[in-house]
Amino acid sequence: MGLFSRKKENRATDQEMSVDNVLMRALLGKTNVTRDTATQIPTISSAITLISDIIAGTPIKLYKETDGKTEEIKDDLRIRLLNDDTGDTLNANQFWKAIIKDYYLGKGAYIFINKVQGQIKSLHHVEESRVSIQKNNDPIFKDYDILVNGKSYKPFDFLKILRNSFDGASGTGITQEHSKILEVAYETLVFEAALIKKGGNKKGFIEAVKRVSQEVIDSIKAAYKLLYSNTDSENVVVLNEGLKFTESSNTSVEMQLNENKETNAKELCKIFHISPDAILGKATDADMQSIAKLAAIPLMKTIENSLNRDILLEKEKSSLYFEFDVKELLKGGFKERMDAYKIGLESNVLQLDEARYMESLPALGFNYLNIGLNSVLVDPKTGNIYTPNTNKTQNMDTDGNISTEADTNKPALPITKNVKDDVNVETEGTVASISLNGAQIQSLLQIVQAVASNQLEYDSAITLITSAFPFDSDVAKQILGNPKLLDTAE
Repeated sequence: MGLFSRKKENRATDQEMSVDNVLMRALLGKTNVTRDTATQIPTISSAITLISDIIAGTPIKLYKETDGKTEEIKDDLRIRLLNDDTGDTLNANQFWKAIIKDYYLGKGAYIFINKVQGQIKSLHHVEESRVSIQKNNDPIFKDYDILVNGKSYKPFDFLKILRNSFDGASGTGITQEHSKILEVAYETLVFEAALIKKGGNKKGFIEAVKRVSQEVIDSIKAAYKLLYSNTDSENVVVLNEGLKFTESSNTSVEMQLNENKETNAKELCKIFHISPDAILGKATDADMQSIAKLAAIPLMKTIENSLNRDILLEKEKSSLYFEFDVKELLKGGFKERMDAYKIGLESNVLQLDEARYMESLPALGFNYLNIGLNSVLVDPKTGNIYTPNTNKTQNMDTDGNISTEADTNKPALPITKNVKDDVNVETEGTVASISLNGAQIQSLLQIVQAVASNQLEYDSAITLITSAFPFDSDVAKQILGNPKLLDTAE
């Protein structure tokens, strides 16, 4: 050895240094969040399960649009493949759950479309880990091939459901887009597991007043190893005089671990646009409506776009389209539904049997609309104006002039009523071409009774009838009857 040779010091490199703090490990990128590690986080697993259950439980329907009218097609094989039997080893429920999991945790969901002579016979979900994409280098006219176990396929051979895709070939999973928050959540679970294994004991080091032998050091190490093992055996450590244990880590309480877990869970829920109460099983009707509108339905629209592009034939794309039936999903509570039906019936947007159909109830055959007496019906094409209250039909010409014409198509309602035992007022046939409703007849009878009991002057009654009803004075007199007879009615 040379005169100036020195013994080489053994220094721990940065990579060899153990990092105790769970948050620091996440910041330093020590954990590579994968699909498997992400699903070990309860909030992630629960959120994906919740959304996939909603998607799998919502039926997909095929519609045909012709001349502004929409017709549901029920006898298409593709409907059965998407809702019942895929033709693969997976049924439709398992099929959609696997797709949603690939959508969030991988680069996207890929479904092989098995065609025989141009007709779709079955749909086969392919694990996204077995799929690779081979793209061209043209940023404008993009093209790609899909490789499965090395075998090349064209894009039209697969149904692709991608999240946040920039090329239409592959998407961006949450493990890539939200890796940091997932690292923190996962490392928190790892830290908890290690803490339980150690029985909750803190890490630390031993201070010695004077140098101790290697035999003593080995004895202390063995004792502390037993202490941290969390076994049922004797695990008491006795330190002799001159030795002192100094803590070098915090407890879970001191680190506010539980509070951090709750905060992280809320942040993870934001990724899926769902309420944390839904994960805890405390969701209200409003929370479920929010999940449907903010999480499930937007994903359904993504799926619908993919189905319309990859499942439909080119000649069908102008008239056919797939759509999830979200009617049941958005129904809401019983009271909300009844209030909505009430508004629909009162505004004549719905008929009674249509409202009953929405509640899966049998039809009553009641096909009438409820029109109040204060309504005025106008036909914009013919210019006809009909007033149910007075049973008048009018017509407005192109210059805005309104002409009145009797409605001879509607039968007149005869009015027959005995005012008193000794006073008979019979007006049958006096209404000729005008029919009255029950409320109008009752009003006329009240006027006749008022005249008969001297509560209303005869002339005033004639004026009231001619001004309030479509009668002239002669008809009004016929309705009132003989004035001399009315005077002696008392």
